[in-house]
Amino acid sequence: MDIRPLTAAPYSGVGRQALALYNTLCLRPATDVVPFTNAPLAHSHRTWACAPQSPAEIADLHRPRQRYQFERHFLPDALSALAIDVYVATGNMGLPIGLSDVRRQRTRWVLQLHGLFQFTQGDRLDSGGKAWLYRQIDRWSIRHAVDLADAIWVPSSYTAQALVDRFPQARQRVRLLPCAVPFDAWQALQQEVFTPPRYWLLMGGPVPRKNTAWFLRAWQQARETWPELIPPLVVVGHPRDVPSVPQHVRFVHGLSDAQLSSWYRRAERFWYPSLAEGFGLPVIEAAACGTPVASATGSSLDEVSPPGSLRFDPVDDIALTQLMHRAARQGRGAGEASEELQQWASRYDLPRYGAALDTLLQELA
Repeated sequence: MDIRPLTAAPYSGVGRQALALYNTLCLRPATDVVPFTNAPLAHSHRTWACAPQSPAEIADLHRPRQRYQFERHFLPDALSALAIDVYVATGNMGLPIGLSDVRRQRTRWVLQLHGLFQFTQGDRLDSGGKAWLYRQIDRWSIRHAVDLADAIWVPSSYTAQALVDRFPQARQRVRLLPCAVPFDAWQALQQEVFTPPRYWLLMGGPVPRKNTAWFLRAWQQARETWPELIPPLVVVGHPRDVPSVPQHVRFVHGLSDAQLSSWYRRAERFWYPSLAEGFGLPVIEAAACGTPVASATGSSLDEVSPPGSLRFDPVDDIALTQLMHRAARQGRGAGEASEELQQWASRYDLPRYGAALDTLLQELA
């Protein structure tokens, strides 16, 4: 399996899922798991993963040149030499390029597709000709992986439908594998963090679809209207992700899972205003920590938001401001007790994930 997403961004959603997949596969009987990545020479992943002799800087792993070198000049020979039976690309793309017919038929190919936002959203942070070129390369890489894959694992029905709409020829190869949220780990993980006495938590992000700046404007309006009622806001992200930062907003970034768990657990409510998600992992993580959720309507969030959670239109700022007033006044609603949220989140725990994964692998045998 490809663990480059884990090497590049271990605390990202895709990185977490690569780790969950690796750990689950390692527990599978009669299965040898070989991780593939690239990294600097001193990086710990080189001690237990298969990597090219020529190292790559972490910041370069997503760049087209490094990706091409890895997928065209390293993977085909390495996979053949190790007689790999099944290879899983875990980051929306990344299956090998330039395979001979013999090598193509020797191995079963799996693409783990978390979303198609390279086609549907402006997720690139830069602009102009470079952004256009990167977008075209990403799209080619996804098309190539979709064409090569014997199976395409997606985390939600929303992502499955988006895939079939764009690549109808892939319909028979699409399989559902919801993301894993290790329930016991989220219960046990805690690290001391200095939180305000009360606060709301927002999962931000630099890409436009995360809708961070829009949410901040609505929160600022609510705070100015009801200053004694609306709590301060803590944003998981970086202040450079937004044009301006209102008063009483704190940004935290570079968090470990233990730190993030503590921020989830102590928040009065977790807000997730994303315009589009392939799954919505933070919603499940917050629920696993017993924290009530308010999430945008649409995309996969309609599938993963706990029953009874607050929902809002991610483009209607007036309605959101009114919802904030109601949420601050009422606190937890029906169905939002910590135990109920945790019980609901446990459906994404590792045992169910492992059973679903085993079924998918048996299909490839």
